[in-house]
Amino acid sequence: MAGKNTQFEEMLAEEIRKYKGVCMPVKSSWPRRLLTWKAWLGSLHPNPEDEFCDPEIGPNYDIIAGYEQEYLRAKRGPYIREIQNSNRYEPLTVERMRPSGYMILNGHHRWAAAMRAGRYRLPIRIVNLTQEKDIRRMIAASEHNRRATLDLDEVVFCGPGDAAERKPAFPRNLIYKQSMRLGFPALVRFLQRRGYDVWVYSTEYHSQDEIERYLRCHQVRVTGIVTGAARKVSKELRKEMEALISGHYPETVHIDGQSVVRTRSGDKAFEEHTLSGDAESWSREVMEVFEGFAGKAEKQP
Repeated sequence: MAGKNTQFEEMLAEEIRKYKGVCMPVKSSWPRRLLTWKAWLGSLHPNPEDEFCDPEIGPNYDIIAGYEQEYLRAKRGPYIREIQNSNRYEPLTVERMRPSGYMILNGHHRWAAAMRAGRYRLPIRIVNLTQEKDIRRMIAASEHNRRATLDLDEVVFCGPGDAAERKPAFPRNLIYKQSMRLGFPALVRFLQRRGYDVWVYSTEYHSQDEIERYLRCHQVRVTGIVTGAARKVSKELRKEMEALISGHYPETVHIDGQSVVRTRSGDKAFEEHTLSGDAESWSREVMEVFEGFAGKAEKQP
């Protein structure tokens, strides 16, 4: 099963040859994302930039074999409930792509196992991640040359029992189930009045437009929303985007639940301020740090 030059490896190499340098993600409409919950295996394509497709790393055939055995059990019937309750049955996360079909973002090993097990369709979840053109548009629409950044999943969203903003009214509370950290909307307005653009980042595969609507439910508008920040893209494109952002923003201040870190482009030194970790006073403490930045600027000749 782990041997070289298998039929699957030949097919994978052909997929990479066919789509690398040719495929590109395209936005998928909200109705399409809502109504499309399964896809034929022939319309699902591996991401050429993913480690799964790297000849030096490649697929893990032990993982594939485990998934394959569960898919085969499901075909026999008695184990269907077990399969539906396991992560083998979770939807593959995909992006719609040109020239056709969907690019796999998460679930390459399940896709390979399903193909080897003779399945025809798999459940999918379509997302619209932030793309290069989106970042260029955000920078073009920016109002300031300084920015504050926050991690969407670690900072903006908060867990059960944490100090949180009031949830949106019905029916939006059924759509947007994440809780927003207490004080985040007030902090965004404070930062924007102080001359900072606000950007939120997530390594998770959230749809950019869904996050934008979620923030608007709380009367929050930010300059930049970057989702799927850990997605596999070419090193050249990643460097180009990083240079574009750092070139536009000489100063960046990163805010998390425990600290505020201020950096400047081209300068290895950084300025760090520790927060108490108290959720109820978090936004007030962050504001005090920024007021300190302003005070230092006024004292400079």
